[in-house]
Amino acid sequence: MTRIRRLAAALAALAGALLAFATAAPAALASGQRPPPLPGHIHQPVHQAPVPVPAHTVVIGGMPGWQIALIAAGAALAAAAVAILADRVWAARKTHATTA
Repeated sequence: MTRIRRLAAALAALAGALLAFATAAPAALASGQRPPPLPGHIHQPVHQAPVPVPAHTVVIGGMPGWQIALIAAGAALAAAAVAILADRVWAARKTHATTA
């Protein structure tokens, strides 16, 4: 049973890492710059001067700081409640296993 738990934990960790990479990849690849041409490539494009694009900051929407703090506090309370429940279940299983 311990091997199954370790395998499940390892798979959960790998799934979490994959999810993190999948969510970070679009931001990392959104530079808008083209990669340099491959050396020795037959059809290399003619080099043109890059056209500067004006950057505009969009400040239309967004979430106020108090809402972010409220979400963070709620997540912390939920995580604490799950941890307490898991600890109590684990302790109850442990005592039942030793008395049986």
